[in-house]
Amino acid sequence: MQHPPINLTATSPSPAKERYMENGNIAAASPDDGHRRPAFGWAARDTSGVLSPFTFSRRKNGENDVTIKILYCGICHSDLHSVKNGWQNSVYPIVPGHEIVGVVTEVGGKVGRFKVGDHAGVGCMVNSCRSCHECARHQENYCPGMIVTCNATDADGTVTYGGYSDSIVVEEHFAVKFPAGMPLDRSAPLLCAGITVYSPMKRFGLDVPGKHIGVVGLGGLGHVAVKFGKAFGAKVTVISTSPSKRQEAVERLGADAFLVSKDPDEMKAAWGTMDGIINTVSAAHDVTPWLFLLKTSGQMIMVGAPLKPLEIYAFPLLLGGKSIVGSIIGGMKETQEMIDFAAEHNVTADIELISMDYVNKAMERLAKTDVRYRFVLDIGNTLSAA
Repeated sequence: MQHPPINLTATSPSPAKERYMENGNIAAASPDDGHRRPAFGWAARDTSGVLSPFTFSRRKNGENDVTIKILYCGICHSDLHSVKNGWQNSVYPIVPGHEIVGVVTEVGGKVGRFKVGDHAGVGCMVNSCRSCHECARHQENYCPGMIVTCNATDADGTVTYGGYSDSIVVEEHFAVKFPAGMPLDRSAPLLCAGITVYSPMKRFGLDVPGKHIGVVGLGGLGHVAVKFGKAFGAKVTVISTSPSKRQEAVERLGADAFLVSKDPDEMKAAWGTMDGIINTVSAAHDVTPWLFLLKTSGQMIMVGAPLKPLEIYAFPLLLGGKSIVGSIIGGMKETQEMIDFAAEHNVTADIELISMDYVNKAMERLAKTDVRYRFVLDIGNTLSAA
């Protein structure tokens, strides 16, 4: 998730008194430790963000649960924020990771959608209240009680740990089924980057053939937005400050056009041509020039999360009834729909597959945006308790 978690009690980690020492490490405590099982991963212990081996525990598989042996986990920029306390809400130790895919090894007696051996994944959330208006509309991502996959407090009072680990236990409702034959390593980032761009395209009617979508930024989110836009049959224009990305965007990713946002002539020639813009930029920036690219009633959809306030002039909005809106991941029903659509249209992320012992170097490179376009950890082959 390219944003700080919502500051709600349900998403804030428990006090340290709910943790205990296990094999020399702090781990989540449970009201009944007999209902725990050992787990292993890598965790950050302080604001340095340095990750190292970590032994902890997860709950045993309940009647509504599935247990997933993790094979791959994507690295999201928000993982970097979390391990370094970039949003001032981190409680250590933190096992990051919310782009989790693997194989089901156990199912509860009331589980109906999964069986042992199925490929399954877990994205940005592991629980919600199930009773509010948003949950009833299959928009658990907007539930005030939504519980994120790591650095939060689950319903049983334990701390949630993410996918830089060997396994995860999650209620069936919050697991996503992956169609047979879908490449799991390249599909893992879809559970965050994919749903982050797919959901607003659907909600704002940009999934219709012939629509013109602008994509600001060609990174982890942007390159997937290009692929989904083309799969929908839309015209896609990439908007970037870097002219060097033109060939990559058009020739390799299949974008129809490329605009250098610092070139006033290119920008003016495209005024009033776009039905919607997916803005993936998380750095502070001026959005005004891009508003002129929108057609009447067009939307700029913010999926990046700049930490500093945006400065917005009203006139570009008033002249044409345009709007700036936000979007955060998607509900579970929509996430499953997205994975099924991606499988049908061969949409995957461009990744660099790395071993677990490379994770700290990967974080350093990620901070410098030195990745094209997503790191994915090869958990199944390189995570070892030894």
